[in-house]
Amino acid sequence: MLGHLKAAWHSVNASYWFYPALFALFAVCLASLTIYLDRTGWAEWIGEVEWLQPARPEGASNMLTVIAGSMIGVASTVFSITIAAVAYASGNYGPRLLTNFMEDRGNQFSLATFIGTFVFALTVLRVVRTGEEQSMLTVGEASNMPGFVPQLSLLTAYILMAISIAVLVFFLNHIPASIRINSVLEGIGGRLINDIKRLFPNDASTEVEMKAPRGRAVTAKDVGYIQRIDFAELERIAQAAEGHLKLGVRTGDFVHPDVPLAYWSPDDDLDDLRDGKIRACFTQGGMRTPTQDLHFLIDELVEIGLRALSPGINDPFTAITAMHWLGAATAELARRDLVRTFNEAESASEDRLILLDDDFDHFVARGFGAMRSALATSPTAARVAFDCIANAATTLDDEARLRTLTVEAEQLARQARECLSGPDLEMVEARYQKFCMIIAR
Repeated sequence: MLGHLKAAWHSVNASYWFYPALFALFAVCLASLTIYLDRTGWAEWIGEVEWLQPARPEGASNMLTVIAGSMIGVASTVFSITIAAVAYASGNYGPRLLTNFMEDRGNQFSLATFIGTFVFALTVLRVVRTGEEQSMLTVGEASNMPGFVPQLSLLTAYILMAISIAVLVFFLNHIPASIRINSVLEGIGGRLINDIKRLFPNDASTEVEMKAPRGRAVTAKDVGYIQRIDFAELERIAQAAEGHLKLGVRTGDFVHPDVPLAYWSPDDDLDDLRDGKIRACFTQGGMRTPTQDLHFLIDELVEIGLRALSPGINDPFTAITAMHWLGAATAELARRDLVRTFNEAESASEDRLILLDDDFDHFVARGFGAMRSALATSPTAARVAFDCIANAATTLDDEARLRTLTVEAEQLARQARECLSGPDLEMVEARYQKFCMIIAR
């Protein structure tokens, strides 16, 4: 249940309706509070401030009308600009980047600020009355007043208007900055490196053993991508059953009915209740999310690099920037122990939950290996790729992982010999020889 709630929260978090609705509700509550203070006389101190000139009913009504009308107009413009920026980014950099822009707090809070200011001004506007209008108040002596101008509410609306103007200036700078390719890659690369540090907190000690899971399969019942796995709950289920639970999928895998989610080892009798609890630990949805899916972020960098190196775009420098972040992530992975455990019991002698972890070879193949064919067609990108692999290799003491990077560089050189010729190939060969000299030191 907790996993499903977290997935639902992530879905809400990546929407453009949640924060505007939240700010609108807050604006109604704030307006009700300031109006109450105005009606009960708590805001009379405003009239004693010399530099705060009290507003008259007609002026207050005009001011609130202008604020409300301008804020809803600005909100519409902001939403249009945001959608245009999202369409541009997803079309040029890849559709999987849509989630990144939908989660952007700057866009969400900018739209929410304008909506909240609009709702506040509109709520206050409905209580402003001129002297000719009959009083509808019933609170205290204020009910005998011929007109009502909520001075504190007007001051609050003016402050919100000033905040909205500042937010508008921020938004106009934030949108073009957020769709710059360097900013996009920095966001993806930085998040990838942080996730690597979070998922693999220990330094490298042993290599992951890639063994095929065995045991009785607990199969999926629904269709979709694995968005989240509640590892801690799976560990507790295995502890309670005194068995071993081996995962058959990773976060980000696509499953359908009868696809094994996990395996019991050793094999035991069918337990529908326990199997249902295991299935509940796997949250599925119609798209991949970067919450637990490390491969999703790697694939985003690879996708941007492949698009940049495609013949229709031919932008090797964007691919180079993607490789720089991919190389930094590879170096971070190379230093980490890629075996994860979720054993919370201090007295337990062994782990009951065995993850379908990936070794270092897998991550290198998922990154540089996936880009190899495109890199081999661009002499500029291929030369930088050798530098990125070399930089990752120089931080290593593990011979097996160093060999993985060496083999990847060798395969890139072989691919380049098939795609390039003449001076371009000579430059790539020279850079490969330099790579070999660096590794040999």
